[in-house]
Amino acid sequence: MDKSEDAFRTIGEISEELGVAHHILRYWETRFPQLRPMQRAGNRRYYRPDDVALVRRIHQLVNDEGYTIKGVQKLLERKKGEGAAGEASPTTEARPAVVSALPADLVDRLQAIRDDLARALAEV
Repeated sequence: MDKSEDAFRTIGEISEELGVAHHILRYWETRFPQLRPMQRAGNRRYYRPDDVALVRRIHQLVNDEGYTIKGVQKLLERKKGEGAAGEASPTTEARPAVVSALPADLVDRLQAIRDDLARALAEV
């Protein structure tokens, strides 16, 4: 049975949904002060709906759009004064300079290779 969008999620549920290892989600918590899931007995994490939205946005920016952690930090910091984190579409300014300097078709090919590698590692 699927949970309501308003329900809290465990780190395992988020990990499974996004295909991201638990340790990556815990690492993101250390890098993004906006991401603070509730912790209950035994340090079990419960992600509120806003936390889930933020994790999805970070995942999209890092894994789909090729941002670095530092680039996402800058983007979210800039958006903090504008409302919900990541609501507006990202600008190329926040992308690493090396990515912006590459031809778009090369960036697309590199992202496809990264995605293939991520899938292969997930199967291990």
